[in-house]
Amino acid sequence: MVKNTVLLFVLAMISCASKMKHESSDTIPVNNKKTHEVTPIIVGANQTATYLPLLQTKRIGIVANQTSVIFKTNHQYTHLVDSLIDLNINVKKVFAPEHGFRGQADAGEAVKDGIDTKTNLPIISLYGKNKKPSESQLADLDLVIFDIQDVGARFYTYISSLHYVMEACAEQDIPVLILDRPNPNGHYIDGPVLKTAHKSFVGMHPIPVVHGMTIGEYAKMINGEGWLANSIKCSLHVIPVKNYNRQLPYILPIKPSPNLPNDQAINLYPSLCFFEGTNVNAGRGTETQFQVFGSPYLNPEKYTFQYTPQSNTGSKYPKHQGKVCFGKDVSQTQKLNALNLTWLIEAYKDTSDTSEFFNTFFTKLAGTTELQKQIELGLSEQSIKDSWKEALNLFKTMRSPYLIYL
Repeated sequence: MVKNTVLLFVLAMISCASKMKHESSDTIPVNNKKTHEVTPIIVGANQTATYLPLLQTKRIGIVANQTSVIFKTNHQYTHLVDSLIDLNINVKKVFAPEHGFRGQADAGEAVKDGIDTKTNLPIISLYGKNKKPSESQLADLDLVIFDIQDVGARFYTYISSLHYVMEACAEQDIPVLILDRPNPNGHYIDGPVLKTAHKSFVGMHPIPVVHGMTIGEYAKMINGEGWLANSIKCSLHVIPVKNYNRQLPYILPIKPSPNLPNDQAINLYPSLCFFEGTNVNAGRGTETQFQVFGSPYLNPEKYTFQYTPQSNTGSKYPKHQGKVCFGKDVSQTQKLNALNLTWLIEAYKDTSDTSEFFNTFFTKLAGTTELQKQIELGLSEQSIKDSWKEALNLFKTMRSPYLIYL
């Protein structure tokens, strides 16, 4: 009896070890500071056993880029498209958002249709003139998968592509399957709420600059709030991330776009992207994109840090190319839990000609004309943020029914 008991115990331990090894092969360890343990966050794409039955016998289209991967051990991964083809799923075509299927195009650069050299699948661009899949492009599909890593900022255009994909699929009665991923800026909500008069591809919905939602949650809100044309509803299925809450740190193993090279850039992006609507360079044309800012028009006696933007991967024609820019290196800034407006306000005050500071793109990024007016009037960061409170509280109430994670 003792021998049998010991044998059963050993077999149980082996079984548990085998299960842990199998589960770890498709997870990303993320440090949980509360328990000091390593918690495996399992993204939607890794949960193949859950969603493969939904794909069998179906003709599949995939909205994807370089972040659409299934993770393996030792920081290895396989692309979702390649994996599904290997599993004999009938993938018919790929839809590519801004920056393209392999993520090499500049921000704002036209992405052309083409053929993927690895799989020979047709690639259809969803950036430029064709932001929304056409009826003919969806005609041979039974289901569309959306799997893209987002960074949680309203002006990051992947959520605009999400809107148009959902709308097109709803019109053609094609279900959308979302393989969810964590939001690296999901730990806070901040910024002015967009006013619909200033709707554009860098801001389509009445949400703040930092919305604190994953792609899956955001898709549910698009549906639930009736934001698709004629309030049409998309047949939506979300595969949630396992073991995730929005306060957990999440390190992105793949750059979500060419000019967000690391976690620091991703965290600073919502604050520094406002400079895209001014005459200040936000690090494009350097190797520290969205971690420095500068301009030839800032006072070199106060802004002693300097750099010269040059053409590079992800920024062929950076602002102030070849000119010395005076500014600040903010790459060592502690993790932000709110938007930083101080850099923007001070740069406006310190520019040589304030009338030349803002351009027309700024209002699209802010989603309102009020922010520029407030800065021009000399309001403090706190005064400006106080003016957002009511709209932010209303947004938090609106988004509550669509949340999947704590």
